[in-house]
Amino acid sequence: MKIFLTGATGVIGIRVIPLLTASGHQVTAVVRSPDRAQQLLSPHVNPIQLDLFDRHSVEQALGEHDAVINLATHIPPTSRALFRSSWRENDRIRKFASANLVDAAISQGIRRFIQESFAPIYADRGDEWIDEKWPIEPVSYNSTVLDAEQAVKRFLSDGGHGVILRFALFYGPDKGGATLDLIKFVQKGWVPFPGKPENFISSVSHDDAATAVVAALNVPPGIYNVTDNEPVRGREYFNSLAETLRIRPPRFLPKWIIPLTGSLGKMFSRSLRISNWKLRENSEWTPRYPSVYEGWEVLVHQLK
Repeated sequence: MKIFLTGATGVIGIRVIPLLTASGHQVTAVVRSPDRAQQLLSPHVNPIQLDLFDRHSVEQALGEHDAVINLATHIPPTSRALFRSSWRENDRIRKFASANLVDAAISQGIRRFIQESFAPIYADRGDEWIDEKWPIEPVSYNSTVLDAEQAVKRFLSDGGHGVILRFALFYGPDKGGATLDLIKFVQKGWVPFPGKPENFISSVSHDDAATAVVAALNVPPGIYNVTDNEPVRGREYFNSLAETLRIRPPRFLPKWIIPLTGSLGKMFSRSLRISNWKLRENSEWTPRYPSVYEGWEVLVHQLK
C-alpha cells in the first residue's frame, strides 16, 4: 500500500516507518523541517513538509494514497504540562488537522484511516478491567481526543474503514522525553503522578505501540486499546523502576497536592486497568514487553 503518515518523526512515527517499509509499503512521511526530511529520505519513504491546517494542501497531498495513519501531536515538555495553554497546539491538531485529514481522505476516495487517541480518557474502574465499551470521562487538557475520534466516526459513516487506537501511557528510551523526566523524578525520591499506590497504571512501550500501528492496518473498523498485557498497581510500577535503577523506592505525593495539579492530576489519580484483548484477538499483535517488569530492564539498559 501507499501510506500517508503524519507525526512521522515523533516517538511512535519514527518507529513505524521502518516497520511499514519492511512490509513492502511505500510511505509519504509528513515532517516539520527540511532537516527532518533529509533524515527520512530513502527509496521507500518520501518525506514532505505540509501544513495540516491548510485543507486544500492536505487534499492535494493525499492523492493516490491507499491509507492514512494520523499520529500527529504536539505534546508539551513535562515542565510545561500543567499549564493548560501549553496544550493549545495539540488541541488544534486533534480538532482541526484530524478533521482536514478525514475530509481529504473522503474526497480522494481513500478507504482506510488510522487515528491515534488516548486510553487514559476512561473513567476510573478500580480493580476491574476496562475494555473499549467502558464509559469515557476526558478531562479538559485531553478533551480534544474526542474531536479526533469523532472525525474518524464521520469517516466510518461515509463507508470508510476507520480505526481508532487508544494508546496507554508511553515509555521508551528517547532522551529528553517524558520517560527520562519520570526517571529523574524517581531518582529524587518521588512518584511524579498523584494518586493512590493501589491504583492501576496501564502503559505500553514505544516499540510495542509502533507494531500495534502496523497491525491496525489489518483489523476490522473500530476502537482498540493499545496497552501491554499486565497493567500494574502504582506501587509496583514505581518500585520496580526504582529496583531496576538500583535506588530506593520513591514516595507518593501527598493527597493535598492533587487539586493543585489541575485536570492532568485528576486524570493520573484514576485507577485504569485497561485491557488489550480486542486488539490481540483481531490481529497477530502481541506486545514484546508483557509488562513494565520486562520493559524497565531494557529501557534502563538502552539509556546507559
